[in-house]
Amino acid sequence: MARFLLVHGSGHGAWCWRDVRPALEALGHEADALDLPGSGDDNTRAGEVTLASYARAILARLDAPSIVVGHSAGGFAIAQAAEIAPEMISRLVFLCAYVPRPGASLIEMRREAPEQPLAGALETSADGLSYRFTDAAIAANLCADCPPEALAFARARLGWQPIAPQAAPFEAKGRSTDVPRSYILCEQDRTIPPAHQRAMSSGFDPADIHRLPTGHSPFLAAPGALAALLDQIARG
Repeated sequence: MARFLLVHGSGHGAWCWRDVRPALEALGHEADALDLPGSGDDNTRAGEVTLASYARAILARLDAPSIVVGHSAGGFAIAQAAEIAPEMISRLVFLCAYVPRPGASLIEMRREAPEQPLAGALETSADGLSYRFTDAAIAANLCADCPPEALAFARARLGWQPIAPQAAPFEAKGRSTDVPRSYILCEQDRTIPPAHQRAMSSGFDPADIHRLPTGHSPFLAAPGALAALLDQIARG
């Protein structure tokens, strides 16, 4: 069976995979999740967080080649890790995630989307180093199809997202593109428009593009279906 490392997106932490990890383990896999620097229970100051530190944190968590899943902004983090040590990653899985373009930052790529569903949905910290989702955006954008308990769970834990790693251009040497990769497109996503997901995954082998009929948080809205799809991807 496969080893999975689950990497969260903006404002999230390892907590968001609470239902996916046991579902994967029930299917016979090993599943781990981490808090990226400055997120979840990690107390790194926002001004010290970089895209490179994300990549290092991911690689420090791997002790054998693994399938690394990145949700949303986590797509940049997992791809940067693959640029440094592709031999430690057996497959990259982009879960309704940004697929980095060399030289472009996540912020730049977000602005390229055909729609901007997060307009007015973010608030910036007083020091200008972080942002977080408004309470209205958590319900309407991130967790639109989540059951009430899962929505409350996310509301209580979503935190500040350091801006610096999302303003940094993706540094590519072509090593990450040598790693097998899959894309999971979430068809009801109100955070990263499905049309933008289709555009970012257009260079993938069609056999490696999968779909879930969910919004932006399938790990809370449909964890069993997500685990089953990851199991399918692992089995090839």
